[in-house]
Amino acid sequence: MATKPPPIPSIEGSPVRTIAIAVVGLIVLYGLFTCFFTVPSDSRAVVMRFGNPIKIEQPGLRFKIPFGVDQHVIVEVERQLEQQFGYGRPNQEDPWQTSPPSEQEDEKNMVTGDLNSARVEWVVQYRIEDPMQYLFEVRDAKSTLRHLSESVMRWVVGDRTVDEVITIGRREIEDEVRERLQDAVADYAMGLHINQVQLRNVNPPERVQASFNEVNQAQQERENAINVANGQYNKEVPRARGEADRMIRAAEGYALKRVNEAEGDVAAFEAMLAEYSRAPEITRQRLYLETMGRVLPEVGRQFIIDEHAAGILPFMNLTDNPAPLPTER
Repeated sequence: MATKPPPIPSIEGSPVRTIAIAVVGLIVLYGLFTCFFTVPSDSRAVVMRFGNPIKIEQPGLRFKIPFGVDQHVIVEVERQLEQQFGYGRPNQEDPWQTSPPSEQEDEKNMVTGDLNSARVEWVVQYRIEDPMQYLFEVRDAKSTLRHLSESVMRWVVGDRTVDEVITIGRREIEDEVRERLQDAVADYAMGLHINQVQLRNVNPPERVQASFNEVNQAQQERENAINVANGQYNKEVPRARGEADRMIRAAEGYALKRVNEAEGDVAAFEAMLAEYSRAPEITRQRLYLETMGRVLPEVGRQFIIDEHAAGILPFMNLTDNPAPLPTER
């Protein structure tokens, strides 16, 4: 007699079905959360498919194939980065931003072109220009940049004297290091742009620093005295020249005035002489009358008394408002 096969167990409502649904749900959720990403406004995202870079995404919300097929790396292209040499602040986020304190002293000590020593501290400011080159052309772009910067700085400092490095040649050194470093970065295809190279502190060795500071102070005092003297010279010389010009112009004006007056007097005298020559007596009388007409108004009131007159009164009313006569007591 054939036996009846046992019934197949149903998975409806069983723990197996619940676990399967949960696993599928987790997979779907993981796929949803890994299919998009956000790129900050100051950055770009390099998308890689199975480790091979395929594109660069712009800022905003972006999508990719989930489950690890596509991966992305955020690169800050708008942010200005820097590396410090010969000094540094502790607890930096970027390990290549500064060297360890034990290496900073050796990093700043350099030999100049005249076989002297100088202690040079500087800063290199840069930004990432090409994310693809920055990530894939060089194994470690920041480490390479740090070694290149130190090499180029030692090269440029070694072509100059210690006086140029410490005093007058700082600007030229900064410009030349930036240009040479930019050329080296382009040759290595590092995807970086060097914005600025700035010398922070440049000092002689510690044993001669005090003497060097005294020399610098003396030079600064000398330059200051020269500038003060030049300022006083520029102040006094134009003023003296202006005073001399004023006196010359005044003298020329006075001379012109005297010449014109003399010429006028000569012309008047010649005209009078011509009139006198034609009628001497009449001209003499006219001149006498004109002269008296100018003189007499200035003389005031005069009384002419005949010298032979007698019996002149002791009091005379010679003013418009005569004073009262005194009375006898």
